[in-house]
Amino acid sequence: MGRKRPPTEPAIDLQRRATVQLLGAASAGLFTLPAFAAADLPSTAGSACKPFPLQDVRLLDSPFLEAQRRTERYLLQLSPDRLLHNFRVNAGLQPKAPVYGGWESQEPWVDIRCHGHTLGHYLSGCAHMYASTGTVEFKTRCEYIVNELKACQDASPDGLVCAFPDGGTQLQNSVSGKRFVGVPWYTMHKIFAGLRDTFVYTGNPLALTVLVRLSDWAIDATKAMSDAEFQHMLDTEHGGMSEALAEVHVLTGDPKYLVLAERFVHRALLTPLVAGVDPLDGLHSNTQIPKVIGCARLHSLAARDDYGVAARFFWKTVVTTRTFATGGNGDKEFFFPRNEFAKRLDSAKTMETCCFYNMLRLTRMLFEAAPSAAYADYYERALYNGILASQDPDSGMVTYFQPTRPGYLKLYCTPVDSFWCCTGSGMENHAKYGDSLYFHDDASLYVNLFIPSTLQWREKGLTLEQVTTFPDSSTSRLKLKLSQPTRLRVRLRHPYWCETMTVKINGRRHVVHHEPSSYIDIDRQWRDGDVIELDMPMHLRTEPLPTAPDIVAVLYGPLVLAGRYGNSGIAPGADIVVNERTIGDMLNVPMPLPTWKLDRKQPARQLQPAPASKLTFTARGIAGHETLEFVPYQRIAHERYNLYWRLEETLRS
Repeated sequence: MGRKRPPTEPAIDLQRRATVQLLGAASAGLFTLPAFAAADLPSTAGSACKPFPLQDVRLLDSPFLEAQRRTERYLLQLSPDRLLHNFRVNAGLQPKAPVYGGWESQEPWVDIRCHGHTLGHYLSGCAHMYASTGTVEFKTRCEYIVNELKACQDASPDGLVCAFPDGGTQLQNSVSGKRFVGVPWYTMHKIFAGLRDTFVYTGNPLALTVLVRLSDWAIDATKAMSDAEFQHMLDTEHGGMSEALAEVHVLTGDPKYLVLAERFVHRALLTPLVAGVDPLDGLHSNTQIPKVIGCARLHSLAARDDYGVAARFFWKTVVTTRTFATGGNGDKEFFFPRNEFAKRLDSAKTMETCCFYNMLRLTRMLFEAAPSAAYADYYERALYNGILASQDPDSGMVTYFQPTRPGYLKLYCTPVDSFWCCTGSGMENHAKYGDSLYFHDDASLYVNLFIPSTLQWREKGLTLEQVTTFPDSSTSRLKLKLSQPTRLRVRLRHPYWCETMTVKINGRRHVVHHEPSSYIDIDRQWRDGDVIELDMPMHLRTEPLPTAPDIVAVLYGPLVLAGRYGNSGIAPGADIVVNERTIGDMLNVPMPLPTWKLDRKQPARQLQPAPASKLTFTARGIAGHETLEFVPYQRIAHERYNLYWRLEETLRS
């Protein structure tokens, strides 16, 4: 979340500098494209697919279901009236409960100033959770909050509902060209999105009514602004306002919302991306990603190719040249020059969790427009190593940053005295795991992720059950239940990390496939009871840090493995913090990047499976350790860890 740094150089200089950096780095061999993103991506929407309704996918027993249940409990523990406190105050209504702490009640002088953002995330989280579980209480909570927002809106002279400590002053300042504090449009976007999700996932018509009136307020508030004034306003973080307004256009069919959505496209970012150059050095990461999500959404609505070009170029640039092995990016919330990756490893504030959240939203949108295994491969990587890894398995609380600092630990928010941006997106992350497991077009079913689940494809009379213990095992079993024999192309993702994938149908070998990061297509008439079995062997491998080939992470299948450093030096309960600005203060004793006598091409020589534990390995050759245990990063909690290792010269290859 946002302390923004708008670019100070002219756009042409940004483009020229970025082009030199990109071409220079590539020609010098300073970075290696990850295997899953090395291929060209589709550039047209001719093969577009659709996600299934979230309510038609249900999780079965797995770590994902456990994470979902933790978030269910947390959402039900929170009080809507406390989240609504400042909204009612601003509307001149008596609040019904005291306001929450943390970012929801920061003093007015604090530059964060995003009071009310949590309510928007909470609406989205409850709406997603209702669709994912069918638990009526989540729908009831959405209805209650929407009714309260409607009451606030009715008491408002212009239709604005917000929770800022000074009402609409900062929004008014932003549109009038005056100095403004905080990130008012960023915060408003969360309310827009929460109302949209409530309408889409719970069918609440009043949510759309409130959203439309709020959108009309936005049109009226900005109508006098010139294009130059509007673009200047966009130099400050404004969330996904372009996407949200594009969705209002879709829901209402009214083109005036599409016009405003396009006004919220920030040309300072769009222009260089369309030109194929990278302007991201020094820019706030989670400010840029939602802008590009807006471009991806507008590409399908506004008949402008430049939006699609920008979105695809941004995705590939970030994923292939600006991303850690987990799928995360950034340091202290900002993109940094690619040649600084090695020195940034010492930071306790790398890999903001909100960036995982938004990169997955962008990836999903790009996949829908032009399906590619490369998108699904990245989605899997970031889902396991970023989103699943972000939740405390004890409390259900979530991370702000996921540090690469050697020997550091994950720190989590408190239930009622933090409400960071990542607390808000965390309410959504674990409520919608089912939204990207399966996709379809008229004649095809895409199986993208190997997570225990059931799918109902109502139009085809098909129920699919996926049973697997992946990644504890390398197999998955898909059973089809059909009301009648049906011709269908089943598209099975062959992951980038699997060299050879074997598929059986009804117990007989169908294909042995040797093309990682692609799809295995099975086009046939399917019958009730047909079973597809997948075998996807996983292997240990190393991945170099971008621009630092002598520094590597170790992966097994899609999982980043972390070295376990234990809990020495960690006081009981110290893994829960209130103020995100204190992250980095704890254990603030520099630890050098560990060196390892490791054969990068054959890491299994120094890394052996532990006999009694799934996905646990014992490493030798690490300086200062006779042996060191490695486990998937997603399973690390309440202990110190390390993700990257410097190879000794004698074994570099």
